[in-house]
Amino acid sequence: MIKSTIKGIGFYVPDNVVTNDDLAKLMTTNDEWITERTGIKERRHRKNRNDSQETTAYLGFKASEKALEKAGLKAKDIDYIVFATLSPDYYFPGCGVLLQDMLGCDTIGALDVRNQCSGFVYAMSVANAFIKSGTYKNILVVGAEIHSFGLDFSDEGRGVSVIFGDGAGAVVLSASEDANAGDILAMNMHSEGKYADELCTQFPGSKYGWSDRMRKEPENVTDKEVYPIMNGNFVFKHAVTRFPETMLEALNKAGKTIEDLDMFIPHQANLRIAQFVQQKFGLPDEKIHNNIQKYGNTTAASIPIALSEAIELGKIKRGDLVLLSAFGSGFTWGSILFEY
Repeated sequence: MIKSTIKGIGFYVPDNVVTNDDLAKLMTTNDEWITERTGIKERRHRKNRNDSQETTAYLGFKASEKALEKAGLKAKDIDYIVFATLSPDYYFPGCGVLLQDMLGCDTIGALDVRNQCSGFVYAMSVANAFIKSGTYKNILVVGAEIHSFGLDFSDEGRGVSVIFGDGAGAVVLSASEDANAGDILAMNMHSEGKYADELCTQFPGSKYGWSDRMRKEPENVTDKEVYPIMNGNFVFKHAVTRFPETMLEALNKAGKTIEDLDMFIPHQANLRIAQFVQQKFGLPDEKIHNNIQKYGNTTAASIPIALSEAIELGKIKRGDLVLLSAFGSGFTWGSILFEY
């Protein structure tokens, strides 16, 4: 029986730390306001918002180097790449092929996943299917984002811009027939597209316009269309409903319970959401890992960054039962339950 085992994992964030006090210099806000609503104290942004070198693919590359090192593999050992992001280097092509080139992999396939905050869960599900079917042996799964170039750092955009940060995480998922190896035990994915407008970026696209509109009538392209918009209360209410549902679904599929968990890694959307879920299930502090306080919401990168950090800190050991859950734009949500 083929297992899907996490063989190596790593993460990378830019050096530039942006505190709540730093943001208070750009807009009417303060540390207390941001901390109370989100739990965030600081986040990472690339130093130059217009940097053409420190791109999303580059962050993914740096995280992938660490994951490969931990796995004891070379880039040539990778059979396939799945890259999750909402902030690609180009509108097209996707970041997967750029990463393939940066790593110097052979002419392997590279797939991009556009499921925002749930992107890494969706990406891992694709990789798991390829591994379990025997199609590939070593798949690089990456979640990476650079939000800082596309946020509205004004009073009008502060409700969104204080939340997001830049970063990347990467996992090497490998096939194994070792009886003692870890495995993905259960997963689920869901969507509810009727709420797409509650958390989105509208422009550019086939609905709100393309580059011709920007060139011909730039005065009519509004900030609301260009920058991310979010109905915060609406998203929060749905998240605290969907998180418990998807968690229990994964556990039930595997015949496990909350008490069996060694670690829960939620998508780092808002510390208040994670705390609500923790309290609902009575999870002790040692069984949940949050790092949104340091990195903000890095959407597709948040789960692999938190997972990698938890492993580095010794909070997760081989054989532990780990649950990953996410909810975000789309609306999309899902979970992955695995033995590490």
